[in-house]
Amino acid sequence: MKYLLNLSSLFCGFSLFLLSTACEQEMPLPKPRAYPKVNYPEKAYRSFDEDYCNFTFKYPTYTNIVQDTNFFDEMPAHPCWFDIYYPDFDSRIYCSYLPITPEKDLETLKSDAFELADWHNKKANYIEERQIDKGEVQGFIFDIEGPVASPFQFYLTDGNKHFFRGSLYFNTQVNPDSLAPIYDFIKEDIVELINTFEWN
Repeated sequence: MKYLLNLSSLFCGFSLFLLSTACEQEMPLPKPRAYPKVNYPEKAYRSFDEDYCNFTFKYPTYTNIVQDTNFFDEMPAHPCWFDIYYPDFDSRIYCSYLPITPEKDLETLKSDAFELADWHNKKANYIEERQIDKGEVQGFIFDIEGPVASPFQFYLTDGNKHFFRGSLYFNTQVNPDSLAPIYDFIKEDIVELINTFEWN
C-alpha cells in the first residue's frame, strides 16, 4: 500500500512538473488564413467589333472573347451570345443579346433580367439597383452584395429593337472577402464596357 502511495505521489509530482514546464514555454499559435497574392494586369482596353453582334464597346486586353456555340446542349437563341473570359482570375462575364420582338417584347425581357437578379436574394445581403440612361443606351445595373454566384449583372437596351444582358461569374467557391479585390478590379472593366457601349 505504501508502495502504491509513493508511486501515485511520484506520478502527481511528475505531472505537475510537466504542466509547469509547458506553461513556461510559448505555445505556437495557428497562423491566420491567408489568401494567395493576385497580380493584376495593367488596365488597357480594345474595341469589341465582332461581326455576329450589332454593337461595340471597349473590353480589357487581358481577356478573351469566347462565342457561345452550346447552351444546355442546344444552339444559343442568337449568334451574339459570348463570354468575356478572364484567364488570370478564372472568371467570365456571360453576355447575351436578343432582338426585341412581339414574342419577346421589352417588358418581358426587362422582367426576366430583374427576375434573374432577384433570384440571388436568397443569399444576398443587399442588392443595389442603378438606372443607366445614355440616350440610345438605357438599362439597369444590379450590384449584389453577399455570398452569391453572380455579384454583378446588368442589361442595356435601346428601348425599341435591341436587348443586351451581362452577368459576372467566378469559377470558384463564393467567398466575398477573398474575391472582393478581384471583383472591384473587374467591376471597373464592366463600367468601362457600359460607358463605351454603342449600338451599330
